[in-house]
Amino acid sequence: MGLERFRIHLNYGQKLFLTATLPLIIAAVTISVLVTLQSRQLAEREIRNLEQQLITAKRDELKNYLSIARTAIINIYGRAAPDDEEAKLAVTQILAGMVYGQDGYFFVYDYEGNNLVSPRRTELIGRNWTGLEDAFGTVITDEIIRLARSGGGYHSYEWTKPSTGEKAQMVTYTIGLQDWRWAIGTGVFIDDVTATVNAAKADVETRIRKTFLYIGALTLAALLVVFASGLFINIRERRLADAKLKKLTQRVFDAQEEERGRVARELHDGISQILVGVRYALDSARRRFASGDDRAGETLDKGIENLSGAIQEVRRISRDLRPGVLDDLGLGPALKSLVEDFGTRTGLQTEFKTVPFRNRLDKDAKTALYRVAQEALTNVERHAGAGRVTVDVRGHAKGATLRIADDGHGLDHSQTNATPSSGLGLRNMQERIEQLDGTLRVLSSKTGTVIEATVPLSHLLPPQEGTEPETKASA
Repeated sequence: MGLERFRIHLNYGQKLFLTATLPLIIAAVTISVLVTLQSRQLAEREIRNLEQQLITAKRDELKNYLSIARTAIINIYGRAAPDDEEAKLAVTQILAGMVYGQDGYFFVYDYEGNNLVSPRRTELIGRNWTGLEDAFGTVITDEIIRLARSGGGYHSYEWTKPSTGEKAQMVTYTIGLQDWRWAIGTGVFIDDVTATVNAAKADVETRIRKTFLYIGALTLAALLVVFASGLFINIRERRLADAKLKKLTQRVFDAQEEERGRVARELHDGISQILVGVRYALDSARRRFASGDDRAGETLDKGIENLSGAIQEVRRISRDLRPGVLDDLGLGPALKSLVEDFGTRTGLQTEFKTVPFRNRLDKDAKTALYRVAQEALTNVERHAGAGRVTVDVRGHAKGATLRIADDGHGLDHSQTNATPSSGLGLRNMQERIEQLDGTLRVLSSKTGTVIEATVPLSHLLPPQEGTEPETKASA
């Protein structure tokens, strides 16, 4: 009950709008996601390359600094013995004085982990720093000594920046003086590299957001265009539908008036005249009975005969309006009676064919097919100039089909489309069949016309529901 209560009912315009906009929205979202993913992947790749290039430049710079330091001490170190304390003191003094920039300096550790040179952080000098690690657990002193023993290399860790006193990531390059068992190195802080990378990432995110905004704006503009177009089409179609509805309503009124006029004419020209004749016959019979005329019985018999004709005429008009046999016996007997009466009235040669299917058509289908046959025979009588008419009705795997064929001179399409009232019968047949989701085909040539009306299988009742007693007719 809750789902039924909150079920949303959409009209045709809303369904059309959703059908047009949902693929557009899905496409826009998909494009946005793909553009974002591709942009991020490309940006991350470019940022990694940029970071790698900057760090490579920093490493090359460290090598140059260490090459300068090595050049400054090579003469002293090259002539000194392993235990020459005076030479060692001279080298430490030279290295301690070689500072550059705001944070650049050289450091020296012996292989036991004792700091010998640290000009910008003098509190480290003279102390053993074996096992020293940064806040992230990265080994510092032991790794520097290991690299020096192995011939030199780079190492990165977090270190206090002398100019600010804050922790920052630093890259160092270390070489070993194997005779003295010293590790000499220098480092450069890469926080500027990190700042550059972060700025690049922020720029990428800004561009992605802008791309999202552009795609969203274009999607919104497209939706507005679709909405405006749909609104215009909807209004236009509504106006056309209103105009068609007015024309259809007028045609219904015209058809009703035409049917009323036909019934009025038949009542006036047929039944009324017959009843007037009956009245005169009865008056004449009364006078002759009063005067003792022997011809009174003949006059009364003639009045009774005329009264029987009036009864037959009433039955015919009633049958034309709504034949009872259609409801009682089914479509086949009703059509057979219609065709026989048509042949008797017009003198045309008629033939009726059917394949029994046990009165299984529902009420709407029987009525529609009967009216189509009625309208088609009326057109044959009025316009076709035919000599022979064949009516065939049968059920099949796809539903039921009614086929009316004549050998007349065919339809005059120029005359049919000349005035709004022309071709009203064909339009009525078309609309009746379309209301049942069926099809109506009209094939016309100079040698005759074939009208074929088909209703779908959905208008055939199941056998257990549609089966009638054996005394009733079939179609």
